[in-house]
Amino acid sequence: MGIRGPLAPNEHYHLYNRGTDRRVIFNTQADYERFLGLLYLSNNTQPTNLSNYRGSTLTQWLEVERQEPLVDIYAYCLMPNHFHLLVRQREEGGVSRFMQKLVTGYTMYFNKINDRTGSLMQGKFKSSHADSDQYFKHLFSYIHLNPVKLIDPKWKEAGIADKAQARTYLETYRYSSYLDYCGKERPESAIINKSAALEFAEVPTDFKNSVEEWLSNGAEHLNEV
Repeated sequence: MGIRGPLAPNEHYHLYNRGTDRRVIFNTQADYERFLGLLYLSNNTQPTNLSNYRGSTLTQWLEVERQEPLVDIYAYCLMPNHFHLLVRQREEGGVSRFMQKLVTGYTMYFNKINDRTGSLMQGKFKSSHADSDQYFKHLFSYIHLNPVKLIDPKWKEAGIADKAQARTYLETYRYSSYLDYCGKERPESAIINKSAALEFAEVPTDFKNSVEEWLSNGAEHLNEV
């Protein structure tokens, strides 16, 4: 896991990275929203000129018309010091182009507002190939359950201690695609290709019921990060 080889078109990948020295990379709501905006704007076959959107809100960024996306984003989760994405590469080199635009754009923003220089992320992004329906489903659940770690740090090793608390927390956590699959209408839904995700590997359409199974079983076998 995490050793990146050639990434093939029309294949599915878990992409992830963390801050260098495990540092926090999202300090404020504005930081999270900038990264979410870049998830949308960077996923574009055309160059992204961020200066065109200076002063725009996240909602305004998510309303910008784009050219063809480089990847289909199926799921994402932003955590204080790392992030997870589950994507399908649409064209040769699409993932690399997308990630270069995303990470460069966010690093430039973060360094400017924090008066720092140098790399923000821990080397190049990591990836694992979701080469089966089963692994895709595991990744889908793992990514969406990741915020539970913020209230139950040992959940992956010991199981989720308080399932009701975990469920409530997931339903209030804004920085993942969990709410979009729960049917909540919000601007961030523009980031993901929900219809493609539901079509592939029969991701449950009754998402809330499937969460109950995740909360009961945990995802101890998916500890890449």
